[in-house]
Amino acid sequence: MPEIVRHDGSIVSDDWQVLERPAEDESLELPEGPCLVPAAQWLEHHDQFAGDRNIGIWLDSHEEPELVADHLDQLPLIAVNFPKFSDGRGYSTARLLRERFGYRGELRAIGDVLLDQLQFMKRCGFDSYALRPDKDITKAPRCLNFFSNAYQAATDNDEPLFRRRGEFPVADTA
Repeated sequence: MPEIVRHDGSIVSDDWQVLERPAEDESLELPEGPCLVPAAQWLEHHDQFAGDRNIGIWLDSHEEPELVADHLDQLPLIAVNFPKFSDGRGYSTARLLRERFGYRGELRAIGDVLLDQLQFMKRCGFDSYALRPDKDITKAPRCLNFFSNAYQAATDNDEPLFRRRGEFPVADTA
């Protein structure tokens, strides 16, 4: 069974199966157990899927979070696909889902997810990560907290460093 990394660094088995978009002449076939369906198919079959806690969605990098903004309370898990590591649109999607639309469910990064991206994904609001299969998942916990402090405000801390400066001890230079 595949594994994912949680925001706290724990590595757990991934019970959610990601379903690909069906071809134009095919229908969406749901497997047994929890699954992530493409957002467009979820919206198309909203009446059938609404309230099912074993069905979440995945958004592709070009899909805007506004697409599902009115249904967030019905989605236990939203995955954001990173089709290639250099496509940063998923970071904005995560931040919008958390800050503008108030999504409080699980937000997962899928696709071309690399170790050096994890801390930045965490700061944008992701709380689970499906690493690219060729990456060593045991290195992920260290990568989630590589930097001890961040200058900018983000979903994980809404105060920039200059507002938090009193929290840090000042070195005695005398």
